[in-house]
Amino acid sequence: MATRHIISIGDFDRDGIDQLLDHAEQIDNRKYDAGALGGRILAVLFFEPSTRTRMSFESAMARLGGTSLSVGSVDACSMAKGETLADTIRVVSGYADAIVIRHPKEGAARLAAEFSTVPVINAGDGAGQHPSQTLLDLYTIRQSMPIDGIDVALIGDLRYGRTAHSLASALSLYNARLHTISPKGLELPSNLVMDLREKGMEITEHDDIREIIGLVDVLYVTRIQRERFPDSASYFNVATSYRITPELLADAKKHLIVLHPLPRVDEIDPRVDDSPHARYFEQSKNGVPVRMAMLMRVLQ
Repeated sequence: MATRHIISIGDFDRDGIDQLLDHAEQIDNRKYDAGALGGRILAVLFFEPSTRTRMSFESAMARLGGTSLSVGSVDACSMAKGETLADTIRVVSGYADAIVIRHPKEGAARLAAEFSTVPVINAGDGAGQHPSQTLLDLYTIRQSMPIDGIDVALIGDLRYGRTAHSLASALSLYNARLHTISPKGLELPSNLVMDLREKGMEITEHDDIREIIGLVDVLYVTRIQRERFPDSASYFNVATSYRITPELLADAKKHLIVLHPLPRVDEIDPRVDDSPHARYFEQSKNGVPVRMAMLMRVLQ
């Protein structure tokens, strides 16, 4: 990595990802120093709602002996008084040894890195990137199968879904084949598709998941965001056509895994939770060892 910041999955090459995932596996097997980050402070700046990402970063820091501090919501900090993000980052840099930030505006994490005197980790910036999610996604896939050369289906809101953007970019390093299924207008951004194809990635768009359910190794489902539709009827017409059910999975490969960055709404039938294909809760749990490895990378 060129810097200690982690802003994009593009900050890693394949070797860097593999090394971090190897470290996460060691941590998962309880092979780590519980006091590795003793005396260190992580500033948690989340300006969007979060459960899994925020709590797993805080859990990761605590398990390594460090502490976390937070300003809470935008309304609870000086940004509500008109302070710029740049000034907030300058100030917080003096209080903590690293910053993890989530922000609704794409590019906010990179801006934070420009003004921070300590490492910055991007925990999601608008429709941009979510590198820590991608690393735990890859870690979860690797627990079930080698990543190299697999077929992955991305389903749902692929235009605004930052988790899909980051994962697609990372999978291009592993010779994976990408299959996309999304509502009209919510396709993977054309500039990203062009970039991935220039890197040699095979990307195929499909209209119906049933066309490829027997082909893919990983089904990566994302929430279709209701706010992108003009009315509830339009949303429900689309949402019901992207619902994963046990009946659909009856035609899947035996080793297929279903992933979801969560939270889910209606896109995965709760009956799938008991299926051997379901990995999304395990995926969420994997956020702790992966983010422990990330914190150790930027703070040691």
